[in-house]
Amino acid sequence: MKPLRIGTRASALALWQANHVRERLIELHGVECEMIHIRTSGDQFQAGSVTLIGDKGVFIKELEDALLSGTIDIAVHSMKDVPTENPDGVAFPAMTKREDPRDCLISRDGRKLGELRNGAYIGTSSLRRQAQLRHYRPDLQLADFRGNVDTRLRKFAASEFEAIVLALAGVTRLGALDKVTEVLSPEIMLPAVGQGALGIETRTEDSATAELVSALDDAETRACITAERALLRKLEGGCQVPLGAWARVQGSEIILDARVLSPDGEEDLRRAARAPVEHADLVGKRLGRELIEAGADRILRLVGRSVGQQ
Repeated sequence: MKPLRIGTRASALALWQANHVRERLIELHGVECEMIHIRTSGDQFQAGSVTLIGDKGVFIKELEDALLSGTIDIAVHSMKDVPTENPDGVAFPAMTKREDPRDCLISRDGRKLGELRNGAYIGTSSLRRQAQLRHYRPDLQLADFRGNVDTRLRKFAASEFEAIVLALAGVTRLGALDKVTEVLSPEIMLPAVGQGALGIETRTEDSATAELVSALDDAETRACITAERALLRKLEGGCQVPLGAWARVQGSEIILDARVLSPDGEEDLRRAARAPVEHADLVGKRLGRELIEAGADRILRLVGRSVGQQ
């Protein structure tokens, strides 16, 4: 059998993720794997705002192009980067077991979020995080702080920021858990849709590769990501929308929490829903409708989104 060609971005975190999948494939199937590094639009514009280059698929489009052209056999993505609508000809036969999806605070002096001085200077590029931080601590001064996770950790060490907020999963995977000051509770900050989960993408016509990859699929993770992405699809949101969501399985049920905020954090719609695990897609759609009925459409228009009634 020919080596499987794994497409990946070249950032430290993306390489960790691709190597994790590679090691699992070797462990389960003894298959040889070759890494193919691909530079994406998001990588090329690290210094600019995502809102200036378009936020749908900027970290995966070139990987999908390579997959569809046959240059690679599988692509490994962070599910939070994957748009809710995928191109024809590709599928996700596996979502690996999810890492802790919460966000974390890394502060310079070891203070937790509630202990930071009045007007503290905080770095984060995510509108979702900024809105939730403003809701919890309106006094904070927030500024864009972009780059790959390893880049942001290095920049923080040399910056004047007093703290930064990052996804706990990325920090953990890079072995930097000792830098974390506080893991932010879901009551303070709900994560991004798909945060902490990896998706493995293949060509739909390549059933042999899909079968190999499917052995890495985690059913509980898939149910949670299905619910969160159904919610996101209902709200027609992208990565630069102040929407937080967190699904988890408890017994035979799936529970989904979500909130939509105005960019300044003053308006905060928060709702929750639960359903049998097999209805993960339906619970996401239902919660999306509830948020729309509560006024999410008006709030999302503030950031240029128009919510449909699909």
